[in-house]
Order: sequence, then C-alpha cells, then structure tokens
Amino acid sequence: MKVSENLRVLQEKVKEASQRSNRDPEEIKIIAVTKYVTTERASEALECGVTHLGENRDEGLLEKWSTIGDKPTWHFIGTLQTRKVKNIIDKVDYIHSLDRVSLAKEINARAGDRTISCFVQVNASGEESKHGLTPEMVVPFIKELEKYPKIRVEGLMTMAPFTEDDTIIRQSFQSLKNLQLDIQHMDLPYAPCMELSMGMSNDFEIAIEEGSTMIRIGTALVGE
Repeated sequence: MKVSENLRVLQEKVKEASQRSNRDPEEIKIIAVTKYVTTERASEALECGVTHLGENRDEGLLEKWSTIGDKPTWHFIGTLQTRKVKNIIDKVDYIHSLDRVSLAKEINARAGDRTISCFVQVNASGEESKHGLTPEMVVPFIKELEKYPKIRVEGLMTMAPFTEDDTIIRQSFQSLKNLQLDIQHMDLPYAPCMELSMGMSNDFEIAIEEGSTMIRIGTALVGE
C-alpha cells in the first residue's frame, strides 16, 4: 500500500484517539520508523508530508542521511552504543534511548556547540528483554544529568509490554505519564520533560489516550 494511504488512515486513527481523550491531534507527532525499509520508501514518506524519521541503527541512519540529508527531523530510537555516538551526533535532532551515565558523558563530550535533545528510556514494563531504567531509577538519573550541560531532557520514552492485554499496556503507559509529571514538577531547567515518546504500530491509540506526544510508527506507515 502507498505511504500516502497509510498516512491518511493513521492520521484518522490519531484524530479519533485524541478526541476520545479530549486532546488536540496537533499535539501528537508521527515519527516514521524507517529501519526496515529503503531510502526510497523513506523519501516517499517525506513527499507525503511526514516530517519526522526514526532509525534505530547508526548504519541505517547514515545510509539514509547520505541521500535525504537534513530535510526531516531525525530521531535515533534504538539502543545507542557509546562508541557509536560520534557517528550520529551531528545528524540527529533527538536521541530517544538515553539510559546510562556513560552514554550521557559521551553525548556531552561529542555535542560540540549544540545542545542535544534526549529522551530518558524507561523500562516501564519490567521485562528483562527491554532496555531502559527502572521507574525508580529515573529521578536520580535525571538529577545526575545536571552535570552534562549539552543534554536537554525533553521527555521520557518507553516500549509497551509484549502482550495482547490492553489493560497491561495501558497501565505501562499510565505509569510513564505519572513519572513524567513528577519530573515536570521538579522544574529543572535542563529537564523540562514535556514530551512522551510511546506508542508503536500496534498500540499507538492507547498511548495517545494516555498522553503520548510522539508515536513511533513503522509497519502501519511505511510497511515491512
């Protein structure tokens, strides 16, 4: 199916989920996750009006960047190895997977004269297969980030538990929203924490209902 048709269906679902939760659909940014598709397919998404692209590997990002350049807002959404920060730091607008001090140190050291917008990755489901900090570790970690002036904590990111039980998925998203509000109330200038990166192709509607501001959509938008 064409990206344009997928986008139309997706935007309609975003609108409906927003209405159910008394939100403005304009608050929700759609990130096209292009990690499994060609540069041509990613370019097609841009031509349809998508402005945010997400990649989870440095090789994939660099390959697409070489053709597409800085037309979109680029999001690095995968686990980021410390040694690979130097490869992507001047290409991305957001890093969604900040989860350890060693990575914060490297981002800070490599940022040059930029401030890097980051999401702290939280393992809200407690699954061993997922990366990210436990909810209890998040506030102390964010306090620690004050030492790194090149990092700005825009928000929190999580992946929902691998289950078909909507109640469990919803509880995971609710817990992240509550944590985000706790951090907002701390009123830290380097960590405004206004954004929530949560929701993928199979659960973005629940994520929107629970406060997500960025949804990361691969299959439902650009295909397999």
